[in-house]
Amino acid sequence: MSTRRLRSEDYNDYSSTDVTPEGSPPGGMNGFAHPESYQRFGETNGTTWYQTLIHLLKGNIGTGLLGLPLAVKNAGILLGPLSLVVMGVVAVHCMGILVKCAHHFCYRFQKQFVDYGGAVMYGLESTPSAWLRTHAVWGRRIVGLFLIITQLGFCCVYFVFLADNLKQVISAANGTTNDCNSNRTVAMTPTMDSRLYMLSLLPFVVLLTFIQNLKVLSIFSMLANVAMLGSLVVIYQYIVRDIPDPSDLPLAAAWKTYPLFFGTAIFAFEGIGVVLPLENKMKNPRQFPVILYVGMTIVTILYISLSVLGYLRFRADIQASITLNLPNCWLYQAVKLLFSFGIFFTYAVQFYVPAEIVIPPLVARVSERWGWLVNLLLRVALVSVTCVLAILIPRLDIVISLVGSVSSSALALIFPPLLEIATYYAEGMHPLVIAKDVAISLFGFVGFVVGTYEALVELAAPAAAVVNTTSTVVQ
Repeated sequence: MSTRRLRSEDYNDYSSTDVTPEGSPPGGMNGFAHPESYQRFGETNGTTWYQTLIHLLKGNIGTGLLGLPLAVKNAGILLGPLSLVVMGVVAVHCMGILVKCAHHFCYRFQKQFVDYGGAVMYGLESTPSAWLRTHAVWGRRIVGLFLIITQLGFCCVYFVFLADNLKQVISAANGTTNDCNSNRTVAMTPTMDSRLYMLSLLPFVVLLTFIQNLKVLSIFSMLANVAMLGSLVVIYQYIVRDIPDPSDLPLAAAWKTYPLFFGTAIFAFEGIGVVLPLENKMKNPRQFPVILYVGMTIVTILYISLSVLGYLRFRADIQASITLNLPNCWLYQAVKLLFSFGIFFTYAVQFYVPAEIVIPPLVARVSERWGWLVNLLLRVALVSVTCVLAILIPRLDIVISLVGSVSSSALALIFPPLLEIATYYAEGMHPLVIAKDVAISLFGFVGFVVGTYEALVELAAPAAAVVNTTSTVVQ
């Protein structure tokens, strides 16, 4: 694989728009570009609407979904689902803003494709402020930085998730039965600390990331999706049974735990990074707006249903991942292993993005003779960093909330509304649109600050306050 970093201009399998020297595409600020403005440049091997929908669902469904039941506990049985609906609507709106602004700059600069960082850079160049125009390139760099933080944060979450689930499966091995309907206490066999499991996984994850071919990674990604889909089906059929009376559950939880809900929820909804690549690789990109809304509606319904049903089923005992609440029979132990199998291979896919941003510029500084070795050493270093960070923060719920609050809130909520203002302010914007964009960005910024603070406070809590997952559990 070439060590040269891929740039936006290098892609030739993207949709584009009819180009004009300047100004906005038809439709302007009112939404997505007009359908008649789309034009393919002769490629016939783009993705179909069905494939794009599947990729969109894959980009938004992962470990964040399994942590949402605990997030609803932190918000309340009524406030939690309502907040998920609101955050889903806002997140999809911000995705639409990003696509619209990218279309605008495709028209203005006669480009086939503009990525997230490029859109922010061009947006800053369009502002009336001379200082922002001069430093516009930092817009691309900041977006790239947050993409790296987000993707490596996902990788940290995967280490913790894998360690927690493997530890529970191994510690309950002696008590695992074929009877999944019994209600008895299972004594967990003492086993090594979850951080040692992370270290044990490190060599295998490093070897996995040595695979640098996207076609090969796509095979592993497909296997991961099949494993996780099968696991979700089994999880749903378990949690819908024997749901206790929910009347005593709080409608709204304490305000101090709501920021933890925010971090987990925005972590789950942070799929904005896949929007532009998916839209630009379609055979018929005119269909993308419908696919975006349909796909994110499915995602939101899935989030709300699993989070509410999971909290109703396990109540105050809900853990950082709902898989950790499943019974210790072979069927559900297999579910934990299947989902862990899927997350293991998903690591390589998520790692690909920061690796392609960080590694090629550094490899370019050495001779071609040593390029392959430097490439592999840098991959080992990046994977080791995610493992070390996971070891330092071995609590799955806190890692998810922290990553969501720090980086996902910026990419999904803060940047897109500000990008819309920067892009269209010189052309004239309605005051209500400006107020809306400012409100969304402020909401994201408050969530960023408060969510990060509360996650760090929880992280600093005494170890005795942390639930020990190796203790006795109820099957």
